[in-house]
Formats: sequence, C-alpha cells, structure tokens
Amino acid sequence: MRDRAQPSRMTTPASRAPARTPRWTGDRRMPRSLVVVLPILAAVSALLAPWGAARAADACPSLRNLGGAAQAATRVAAAACSENLLWYRPFIDIQGRLASASVSESENARLADGATETWRRTAGYWRETGLLQRMSGFAGADQCFDPFGSAYSTQGCRAFLVDNPWSAAFVSYVMMKAAVPGFRPSASHYDYVREAYRNPDQSPFLYLDPASAAAAPGDLLCAVRSSTRVYGYQGLIAALDSGNGSLAMHCDVVVAVNPDNDGKAYLIGGNVQQGATMRMMAVNRNGQFWPLPLRSETQVECSPDTAAACDMNKLDWAALLKLKPDASLATLAPPQPLFAPQQAPSQQPSGCCINCVVGSGIPRCPNPNAPSLQPQGQAPVQD
Repeated sequence: MRDRAQPSRMTTPASRAPARTPRWTGDRRMPRSLVVVLPILAAVSALLAPWGAARAADACPSLRNLGGAAQAATRVAAAACSENLLWYRPFIDIQGRLASASVSESENARLADGATETWRRTAGYWRETGLLQRMSGFAGADQCFDPFGSAYSTQGCRAFLVDNPWSAAFVSYVMMKAAVPGFRPSASHYDYVREAYRNPDQSPFLYLDPASAAAAPGDLLCAVRSSTRVYGYQGLIAALDSGNGSLAMHCDVVVAVNPDNDGKAYLIGGNVQQGATMRMMAVNRNGQFWPLPLRSETQVECSPDTAAACDMNKLDWAALLKLKPDASLATLAPPQPLFAPQQAPSQQPSGCCINCVVGSGIPRCPNPNAPSLQPQGQAPVQD
C-alpha cells in the first residue's frame, strides 16, 4: 500500500514568499511619484474645502439683505431670516434636537444688534402688526403699547409675552414686512389656515397635504397642537368643514429648500423654544419632506429613559400653505403695512388705569373697540 501523499517540498513560483515592500524612511529620499502627486492632492483639497463648507452653510446670512426683492417668496424668507439672525440663530437640527438657543422671549438680554432687549422685540411682533390692540382684554397687553414704558408697564408687558403664544404674531409680522398681498394678520394660525382652505381665491396660499406637496420658500408648514388627539391632513380638513370653533396651531415659515442639494429644508418659527428659531427637516430632490416627521398617538413619550424618542420636529403636521406665484398674488387685496403705535389709546373710561400698579385697587381699562378673536361664546385660542 502506498503511503499517504506528502506535501511536495519543491517550491513553485506561485508559492514563493512575497517580495518585501520597500519602506520609505527619513534617511532616504521621497519617491519621485509622491513628490509630484502630493502637491496636486493638497491643491485639490484646498479647492474643495470652501465648496464643502458652502454646501453646509445656513442660507439666512445671504437672504437677510433681500427684503427688497421683486419675488414675494424671497421677501418672506428675508424677513424670517433677519429675525432668526437677530435672535443669535437658534436652531433645531435635522434629528429634532435643540442645538442652539441663547435668549428667551421675555428676557432683558440684548439681541444680536446690541441694542434691542429681547422682550421688547417680542412685544414688537404684537404691536407692529396691529394685533396688540385686539389682545387688549388680556392681562398686561395694554402695557406693551409703550416700548419705553415705566417699570410697572415693563413687568406687565413681559408677563403678557410669557402667558400668550406669539408664533402667529411672528408669522403675521413676517408676511406684513414682506408685503404679501391678501394676507390678513391674526393672533391665531387657524384663521389664515381656514382662509386658505375655504376661500382660496382671496388667500395668498393654497391649502395642500404636507406629506406629498413640495415645499418652497414663502410657504407655511402648519401643525395642530392638541394633547388629546392627532388630526393630520384629513382630520384638519374635517375640523375646517365642521365650521365649529377653532384649533390651537403652529406654523413655520419655509425659507430655503434643498440648497446646494443638501437634502434639507430650513424653516423659521416664532415662539419655538421661546425664540425665533430655525428648524431643519429632511427633503428629497423634489422638495418633499422625506420623511415628514409626524406625531402619532402611540409614539413613545420623550423622557430621559427614552431619549431616542425625543424629536422636536415630530409634530402633528396637517397643512402646507403654498404661497401663490407673484402673478396670482398681484390680483389679491393690497398688502397691509406694518405700523408701530408708541402709546396706548388715550380715550379710556374714568376711574380705570392702563399702566396699573398692583394693589392700587384701580380696575384695568377695557377696550370696547377691540374685535373679538373668536366667535361669541367660545374661548379665545392663540397660536
């Protein structure tokens, strides 16, 4: 019987040990090929570096100076961006995390212009849109008319700013500053959402499904704020069709979509984490939110134990108000200009006060001429 085959001891060319790779050490010259290639790579890297930085840059610094643009959408983006920059550029990143916030709505801290106190800027959104007059029945509102009032009026006004959501006043300010035809300011987002749905011929917006419509600068992305249920696009339509009451809502202004193909939409809203805050959301190449981060009734509650569930972008987004083209806007009612009354109305009943001192026993003056924010018999809803 032949023995088991043994491995051959003959070395074939394929089985020879691989040749040792020469190493470059400090006592030898660098290979000529590297001498030629490395400077080229360095030059290419230098050229690509600023391009890559530009792709990741916020569009607002370049938009803020375009307030006089011919296109309404550009003017809207410029107005919103100017406010975000004034507030030290607070933003929520694409993961829904608050990444930066420097000041809060009622603080004495000065904004980025070095002169404006934060609370006075917040009061300006109410005052310059004319909405403060409509809020005169709310505690402290009348004390916001005078931006340079006494210590007592300062305290009352700042309390009003904390107690009353101001995101609708912010959107109204942006649209009025941008001179958008057909826009009617309101302390409630629901009013111009309802107008776009029921009276599209008179509204500067078209009412669309945010899950499928492509967003563009000048649009409003709107969510229902309800702790008891989720509405969504169809649920909000049902509420609008019912004609009953109002809903607490929030809308952000779209300022840029997929700039430099970065896959992001940039939106700015007032009263978002107590500031004029930017929000970043993912979009596809068509400008559609992809995916639209939607709140659900079964989602895990955000807590320290469930940090992965925390997402400030996940809201009950229910409507995209699409800003109409300029040609269509030109057929609407002329835009309403901003104004800034410096003092509260002087004609008030005797025996009442405007800038009231706590404990004085003098009742606050009502404003009988202020239009109601809601249908008679219903509780007021702002924001």
